[in-house]
Amino acid sequence: MKSLQIQNKWILVTGASSGLGQEMARQLAHNFKANLIIAARRADKLNELKTELEKEAGIQVKVIVADLSKIEDNDRLIAESIADGNLYGAILNAGITYYGRHTFLAWDEFENILKTNVTGVVRMTNALVKYFDRPGIEGSLMLVSSMASYFPVPYQAAYSASKAFITAFGSALHYELKNPAFSITVFAPGGIATEMTDNTKFNDLKSWLMPVKQAAKEGIHAFVTRKYNYVPGLMNRVGAVFMNFLPKSFLTGKMSKMYLKSLVKSETE
Repeated sequence: MKSLQIQNKWILVTGASSGLGQEMARQLAHNFKANLIIAARRADKLNELKTELEKEAGIQVKVIVADLSKIEDNDRLIAESIADGNLYGAILNAGITYYGRHTFLAWDEFENILKTNVTGVVRMTNALVKYFDRPGIEGSLMLVSSMASYFPVPYQAAYSASKAFITAFGSALHYELKNPAFSITVFAPGGIATEMTDNTKFNDLKSWLMPVKQAAKEGIHAFVTRKYNYVPGLMNRVGAVFMNFLPKSFLTGKMSKMYLKSLVKSETE
């Protein structure tokens, strides 16, 4: 399958108000001259990004304010994105996490993780597949998952489980597509230095975090070249292969100790 040609094409990026989504939007604009539909909850951040990219990259940007934990906002976002028939690709990046003891996670917060990371992504994916998976339509969809989907992560149990669903869902759906010009990619980064990880709970883990610019660059590479599953960072990819030869109970136990140490230290500071 040939790589995407995204110059002057319209690409949807969710979760674009900060972090990985914002950086991917910047690189798509500056390095590929793609036109963008950017979506998130924070209108002020989206409009700042729109002004910046239109001025500095010379591309067109549409802003859609949406809370992607709400089905009606998911439906409205996709309806507006495909209304003129020009959407060429989509990166579903929006997601939320919780780092702490799972029993301390309030039920409404847990439901919000599921609605944002799972239900919303599946809802939008269903609509986008119907749009793209037709004869004569070219394009691609990338679901942003996590390395936490491959190996259970204690103290991020709900997040890890939600991303495991997305990895399995996207990987399976890839092979149900009928249109050979349309593809689905699952992008699974490890920890990234973003607003999401910029707190004391992650202090002892920050040396592991990938710079957001590198993660975004590799994510766009996976998207444009239509990778099936892609883990950014050579050491992450080597580690992912190596960890397949170790018992999951051993890996999960080791990870539990590291995460708990960082968590307890943050609670005492």
